[in-house]
Amino acid sequence: MQVQPYNLMAHAFILFLLFSCITSMNIHACKHSERSSLLSFASAVSAPPSNWTSLDCCHWKGIACNQDGWVTHLLLPSKGLKGGLSPSSLGNLTHLTHLNLSHNSLLGSLETKLFLSLNRLEILDLSYNLLSGELPFSLPSSNIRTVDLSSNQFFGAIPSSFFQQASNLTSFNVSNNTFTGYAPSSICLHSSPFLRLLDFSSNQFNGNLAPGLGKCSELQVFRAGHNNLSGLFPEDIYNATKLEEISLPLNSLHGEISDKIVNLTNLAILDLYINQLSGKLPLNLGKLSKLKFVTLDFNNLEGALPPSLMNCTNLVELRLGSNNLEGDISILDFSRLNQLAKLDLRVNNFTGTFPVSLYSCRSLKAIRLTGNNLVGQIQAQILSLKSLSFLSLGFNQFTNLTGAMKILMSCKNLHALMLSGSFKGEEMPADDDMVDFDGFQNLRVLCLVESRLTGQLPVWLSELHNLEILLLSGNEITGPIPSWLGTLPRLFYINLSENRFSGEFPKQLCGLPRLVYEPNITSQVDNTSYEYELPFYFGPVVRNPNYYLSSKISSYPATIDLSNNNIVGDIPIEVSQLQLLHGLVLHANNLSGIIPNQISNLKNLEVLNLSMNHLSGIIPSSLASLTFLKEFNVSYNNLQGPIPTSTQLQSFNASAFEGNPKLCGAPLPNKCDRPNKDIGGDNKRNNKGMGNGLHQLPWFYISSIVLGFIVGFWGVCGSLIINKRWRYAYFRFIYNVQDRLYVMITVRINMIKRKP
Repeated sequence: MQVQPYNLMAHAFILFLLFSCITSMNIHACKHSERSSLLSFASAVSAPPSNWTSLDCCHWKGIACNQDGWVTHLLLPSKGLKGGLSPSSLGNLTHLTHLNLSHNSLLGSLETKLFLSLNRLEILDLSYNLLSGELPFSLPSSNIRTVDLSSNQFFGAIPSSFFQQASNLTSFNVSNNTFTGYAPSSICLHSSPFLRLLDFSSNQFNGNLAPGLGKCSELQVFRAGHNNLSGLFPEDIYNATKLEEISLPLNSLHGEISDKIVNLTNLAILDLYINQLSGKLPLNLGKLSKLKFVTLDFNNLEGALPPSLMNCTNLVELRLGSNNLEGDISILDFSRLNQLAKLDLRVNNFTGTFPVSLYSCRSLKAIRLTGNNLVGQIQAQILSLKSLSFLSLGFNQFTNLTGAMKILMSCKNLHALMLSGSFKGEEMPADDDMVDFDGFQNLRVLCLVESRLTGQLPVWLSELHNLEILLLSGNEITGPIPSWLGTLPRLFYINLSENRFSGEFPKQLCGLPRLVYEPNITSQVDNTSYEYELPFYFGPVVRNPNYYLSSKISSYPATIDLSNNNIVGDIPIEVSQLQLLHGLVLHANNLSGIIPNQISNLKNLEVLNLSMNHLSGIIPSSLASLTFLKEFNVSYNNLQGPIPTSTQLQSFNASAFEGNPKLCGAPLPNKCDRPNKDIGGDNKRNNKGMGNGLHQLPWFYISSIVLGFIVGFWGVCGSLIINKRWRYAYFRFIYNVQDRLYVMITVRINMIKRKP
């Protein structure tokens, strides 16, 4: 039987496909030596991924091979790996081109032996581990393009020879380590002309930035912030014309920002805050049309804002606070900055009124003009800024606080309102002025300190159900602290110090929901992750940057500060309910009674200041259990007895206890009369006795006074009533004394009148 030609061809094609599949499978099957090296590596880093069990390691998770079965990719980021990098295992993977073990918990150092064996490596990412030690002598391969060793614990200087073979390096990131010495800014000058990213930030590099950055013709991102760099701002950086980001904050660089910066036409991020830069801003800065983020806070810049800056229509953030800038900002035209979200010009010398053109910047979320010389009133046009959530206008010369509050209460998204130091001497907006109040429904922070405001706390504040921080210190507010303050559900930071509040410490304040520990509630509302649009500081204007570096609400510990007022009465024992309180500041009032033993229940307390009051009794020994105390002061009271012995209380300076003549024991120089053996028992008995005494002593005094009155009254008046002769003699004596006094006074007056 004759086989048809097309049948032969079909059989041949099928055989070819089978052969191709078999060949393909054999080509990609990993070599035994590679599999052994991977298993050796896996055993050193706690455990292999779940599917590292089959014979063909090329199909394992995170592994890729070339057609010859050599492992080329080992990619295991965020797999919970723990242990060291062994040269005997990884070093045998000699065809490895991509190694990514980032976001694990790997330990140890990068040994030179390991580096030398990986001579085909192109991508190396070991970021976010626990690796330490110094870097090897040089990078392992001339093919290497990306090196990311950020967020580890490497130290020492980066060897000058490290980049000798790195002719193809495009990205080098060693941020967030503890490297020292000079930052290798001349890397492009000698070996790596194709660098696009260079990140030295958050280390301990020092000294000048050496010339060479200008040779990085492809450089797009240069970061070296948060180091100890000094010297002049590098001039040749302006030759790296492809730069999109310059980030060098938190250093000590000085000099001026050159006009040559206009060469960097691709620049989008200019971050140089907290340096020592001086001079004026470049006049043609507006030519950098791609600028989005300009952060130059805390320098020594001077002069006026260049009008050309208003041409940077892509600006999202403009932060120039804490400099010496000046000029009338009300004449600047911000209206073209449609994307501007954050404007911070605090602590400068700007004049004029609130810029009307800002009302056209509908993307604005945060405005801070604090600490300038601005005048005028807040206008209703501010309500056109629908996204505004952060407004700080304090320490200017604005007027009409009531008018401002009536307008601003309609800003639906306003979260933080800080008007401190402005509106000097005006009255706190009263309830009659805020009729039909339903505003500030999203307000979290209200700050009106150092304004010498008068009046009383208005009831409309009780409607701010989202209020978390209330700051009214440094005013002249009178009246009692209202009980409704303790009903605000989210309030956790109160500062009413340096006012004229009177009355007692309201017990209702001890029931603040955010400060009361409630064991039956498993999930309290957690707002600690909330972050404000700009970092801020509660107090008066300062130039210290450390006060401004936090914008998270968790940075401000729960505090009640009623110091420097006229608060009277006892410290209520209900204060023990404030389990989440970190600071209790009551100094310079007229508080009396004892220090409640129940304060020791406040296990989170870090600050306790009860000085300059009229507290009596002993210091409860239980206060020694407050192990988190950082500040403690009971000076200038009427306390007595021994200071309880504990490492906590004895760690404070003697000044924290001075002004209590009957107090004794360390750290005071005066020793107690008898050995201090049973402080705990004695203090408990004394506190109990003192507590009972406070209730019994008034009755003792009252009964003594009544008995003395009865005896004196009837002893004298009774005798005069019963004995007629004594009564006549008594009144005769009174009349004689009266006559003599009259004569003496009359004579004395006449003598004075006669004198010339």
